[in-house]
Amino acid sequence: MTTVPVFDDVIGQDEAVHVLSAAVDATHGDPQVSGAAMTHAWLFTGPPGSGRSVAARAFAAALQCADRGCGHCAHCRTVMHATHADVRTVMPEGLTISVKEMRAVVQLAARRPATGRWQIVLIEDADRLTEGASNALLKAVEEPPPRTVFLLCAPSTHPDDVSVTIRSRCRVLALRTPSADSIADVLVRRDGIDPETADWAASVAAGHVGRARRLATDEVAREQRRRVLAVPGALRTVADVFVEAGELLAAAKNEASSVSDRRDSVELDELKTALGAGGTGRGAVGAARGTAGVVKELERRQKSRATRTERDVLDRALVDLSGFYRDVIAVSLQSPAPLMNPDVASDVMVAASRLGAQGALHRLDAVLACREAIELNVKPQIAVEAMMMALFAGPVSV
Repeated sequence: MTTVPVFDDVIGQDEAVHVLSAAVDATHGDPQVSGAAMTHAWLFTGPPGSGRSVAARAFAAALQCADRGCGHCAHCRTVMHATHADVRTVMPEGLTISVKEMRAVVQLAARRPATGRWQIVLIEDADRLTEGASNALLKAVEEPPPRTVFLLCAPSTHPDDVSVTIRSRCRVLALRTPSADSIADVLVRRDGIDPETADWAASVAAGHVGRARRLATDEVAREQRRRVLAVPGALRTVADVFVEAGELLAAAKNEASSVSDRRDSVELDELKTALGAGGTGRGAVGAARGTAGVVKELERRQKSRATRTERDVLDRALVDLSGFYRDVIAVSLQSPAPLMNPDVASDVMVAASRLGAQGALHRLDAVLACREAIELNVKPQIAVEAMMMALFAGPVSV
């Protein structure tokens, strides 16, 4: 298999790659070099799909690599596959990152690197840190070990996402939404997708690289998107409000369950095997008696992770829906901007003639309010039904 330098996977972020490459150059030959180009804590920000975690992982690989991110050495391969001994990834399995988890990671990060040049902690979704977890991280960032680097990923630098005290001790690297052309190019070059499909997927993915790849390769994802974009035209009566809400929630739950069930079953079997399940003899019996608490803790984490997965799936549908109403507003105002959903242009035109810009804006606000409510832990059924009612009963053009 052909390998490429690790930064080639950071799509449409030339300025960010330049900054990160300069930092790697500053450490080349001496992992303890410091200066204007390199620092011990970085905060990667940017909109969903901009590649925050991809850029952070590529940076981690380049820091560990003797050739500054060649893409084929053992360090590059293991970092990119999240198996490197000196790169610890913190990814919330539930809705938050707990203080217990963060304290354990910080303690491990204080050790000297075992095989690489740095001890690196990569925190995806750093905006999910609890207050206690943020405080535990802050102490480590304030007094970092000499060969440890912290890489945080978050949507923005707003205090609600990352505390000001942590942000002030990090170098902030803001990523932008990659262009449709750059996304299509990588789909063709790296994933072997035909150019026509790649161009379509890139044009409707709203700058989200992972979303574009899934739409280009998964017919189920394409069908789910078509179903979501059909919602505005399906709301003809009050009864439709509850039907469409129920179907949207059921689709999110089914997709999340299909992902979680396979993963949970494998994890549970592996844990039971590690704890001696199936063994015989006095030792095996004694070990089995002490496994109930461990298994219960795993099941608790799996349930929390499933909840997060379901909400992430639902949020993706809401993003598609918000894109539809954005197109309606653009058409109503005769904007020259290209549509986010050109494949449903006829539906957009019909909605624009019926709703007008004001009606579409009212509905866009309802979709965004639903996303915010779910993020604030409002029960999804209540939030989605309230949104559907606003989509049905909002103002129309006269």
